[in-house]
Parts: sequence; structure tokens; C-alpha cells
Amino acid sequence: MRRVFADSYFYLALLNRKDAAHVRAIRLAASDITYVTTEFVLMEFADALSAPESRGRAIAYLRHLANDAATRVIPASSELLTQGLRLFEQRPDKGWSLTDCTSFVVMEHEHLREVLTGDHHFAQAGFLPLLASASS
Repeated sequence: MRRVFADSYFYLALLNRKDAAHVRAIRLAASDITYVTTEFVLMEFADALSAPESRGRAIAYLRHLANDAATRVIPASSELLTQGLRLFEQRPDKGWSLTDCTSFVVMEHEHLREVLTGDHHFAQAGFLPLLASASS
């Protein structure tokens, strides 16, 4: 089965019908894919939906992911944070978030090249964003 890293961009696009990447995200979600993500990514997703009117949807989706056999969540750890921070520190020329850097570390460790995101930072780091628009 195809293994792909899932970024918060993907989860947010799935839940927001108005998102430009929503239709592509739905199509990819219907594919035969094993999703690899991290607790750091899920925290970023929940942070983006922390407003009172969105929080219930975030909680419901996080519970869904916790029980989804097709989703593997890499736990947050001091070691992963340290490795991500090292990359974050090494690349002051990039606008990469610390969460992005921990994702890059996991993707390298898991030998993943494809990522469910439209975030151009993943392309800068040498990965293939599957939700990138044709204009980006």
C-alpha cells in the first residue's frame, strides 16, 4: 500500500469545503493510502481549529484519526523535537516552522517522499507536495 505523509494542510482542506484544495484532498482521501503523520501535526491542526465554533469538529476528527487503521501517528518525543529543532536552527534562510522541521525528520526516517500538503516548504526540503496548486 502507498504510504504518504499527511500534513495539517491536508486535514484542514478535508474539513473546509471552501478550501481551494478541498476537492483534491477528498479524492486523495478516497485512495488506497496509509497515512503517516505526527502528534506535532495533529496539534497544529487542532490549533488552527481552536475557535469555539470550530473546536468540536477538530475534536471529532482527531478522535476519528485515533481509530483509523489507515493512519499511523508518530508520537511527539523529546528526541523528535530535538532533531526538528536542529534542522530549524540549521536553516535560518527558510521560513520553515518547527512543526515542518519535525515532519521533514519523520519523512526522511520513514523514507517518504510524497506529502499531502500544498505547503511549498515541503518542496523546498525536497519532498513532493500532492496538493500543490498548478500556479505554486
